[in-house]
Amino acid sequence: MNTSGITYVLGLLWLITSPLYGQSTGKGDRITGPNFATRSPILGRHGMVATSHPLATQIGLDILKQGGTAVDAAIAANAALGVIEPNNGGIGGDLFAIIWSAKDHKLYGLNASGRSPKGLTYDGLRAVLGERPQIPLYGPLSVSVPGAVDGWFTLYRRFGKLPMRNLLTPSIRYAREGVPVPQVIAYSWQVAASRLAANEAIITEFNNFRQTFLIDDKAPVEGQLFRNPDLAATYEKIANGGRDVFYKGTVADAIDRYARRAGLYLRKADLSAHQSTWIDPVSINYRGYDVHELPPNGQGVAVLQMLNVVEGFDLKSLGHNSADYLHLLVEAKKLAFEDRARYYSDPDFAKASTNWLLTKEYATIRRKLIDPKKASERLDAGDPALRAGDTVYLTVADDQGNIVSLIQSNMLEFGSGMVPDGLGFVFHNRGTSFNMQPNHANVYAPAKRPFSTLIPGFVTKNGEPFLSFGVMGGAMQPQGHLQVLCNIIDFGMNVQEAGDAARFSHSGSSEPIGTVMTDGGKLALESGISAEVRIDLEKRGHHLAPTDFFGGYQAIQWDAINRIYWGATEMRKDGQAAGY
Repeated sequence: MNTSGITYVLGLLWLITSPLYGQSTGKGDRITGPNFATRSPILGRHGMVATSHPLATQIGLDILKQGGTAVDAAIAANAALGVIEPNNGGIGGDLFAIIWSAKDHKLYGLNASGRSPKGLTYDGLRAVLGERPQIPLYGPLSVSVPGAVDGWFTLYRRFGKLPMRNLLTPSIRYAREGVPVPQVIAYSWQVAASRLAANEAIITEFNNFRQTFLIDDKAPVEGQLFRNPDLAATYEKIANGGRDVFYKGTVADAIDRYARRAGLYLRKADLSAHQSTWIDPVSINYRGYDVHELPPNGQGVAVLQMLNVVEGFDLKSLGHNSADYLHLLVEAKKLAFEDRARYYSDPDFAKASTNWLLTKEYATIRRKLIDPKKASERLDAGDPALRAGDTVYLTVADDQGNIVSLIQSNMLEFGSGMVPDGLGFVFHNRGTSFNMQPNHANVYAPAKRPFSTLIPGFVTKNGEPFLSFGVMGGAMQPQGHLQVLCNIIDFGMNVQEAGDAARFSHSGSSEPIGTVMTDGGKLALESGISAEVRIDLEKRGHHLAPTDFFGGYQAIQWDAINRIYWGATEMRKDGQAAGY
């Protein structure tokens, strides 16, 4: 190669690697399909896996090829994410799932969320909190029973096939040998580690977190190898001893010893008493599609409420991501979140059913509160009691037609920040989602499930599976579900385009912990939404503010005519969809 050729190649390399490159050059052009889409959907006849990490996807796909069921592959992929994406998920957290059983031709729902410690009463917690109005985000008081492991085994007993050791072996190997950390996970890991370090005074025994999840006292950077031999040993125990080793055996003993030393109220008796619950999904029909979510203590009902409200408008005629369209969706979100803040709670403790919230009649009443030209600043919840009388997400489909929609989380990244001695995982901080107002539906009580943001989604049409999907990320989850479904059903996007399209994220609504919206909250818009739309929304009273988080989407769509799975993954994450 001559000198000019070398100079040309070096110039190209500089452009690719220069930090200014992203500022000076826009997105490339696709030869077909809308240009906002990052790629075409993944197509597969026999099986499909979509997760937020390519290695987890490959593990799930390998399990399918070995003859495993969709549930087998989902468990294997979820276990892997606890190793390779530990900031967002792991066995110290909870799990929810919706499963389409091809054999039974029906949907099953699983609530594998844990309960608060039996030994901590409301008055006892109130005394410990003192003047603080809410449970701290980090530290001992934020920890409730982790339900993920029991969730795995509950799913496995009904729908599993391969030995559990086969499902955990790939994760054990990665935990021991190490795994390179990809770009988005590295960024989130660094942000979370800094946030936790700033709260070190609240997080007792913070040195355990440092030893487990930091390398030379720093969060790993992109491409750095991360190992977790303690988690490998814990997975080995679970593979050999089953779920009881975690809830009644040696792992439970280790948790109990740590809890007593570190100031947690969690005890072995709480773990021993834990069990997951099979539940029926709740659904509404939206323009001919049956959209299924799980009932409280999760927030899936909010998705159905929002769909019921926006069904009264011709969204397609408004134009995708126009000011009129976005305004309606944001206002519908505000309405649903007021009910979410007041009524969503553990159904075992609820005084009234939330079924009224899902009726078309109730949606008609609430829809009238939307002013098409003005953003609302404060809203009240409706009154269903009188009328009735936030993560990793993955989805898997197998050769037999079974489909799993599964979501699992630490709540906040790295949850409570508390890592039990020698076990390799962090406890979630879902307990911080309780309300401390005595008469609130979500008020703290012993052995009660806190409000949870985790929501797997599923859509059927004419009684057949159509879409298994989820959008990770706290209060962004129902907003993401709404936008993805409108993209597919109202605007005809394919399953990949529906996730790649620019999103909004509204924050500041009233929350189940007791905070109240008084100023209309903040509205964040991705860069794909035009300046003209932004100006219009501001004129209507929306307060625009930036955020770096718009959720994390994975999906599998079933084409019943050609009998093909269509897989999609989230461009905002490190994920991958793969089929065969």
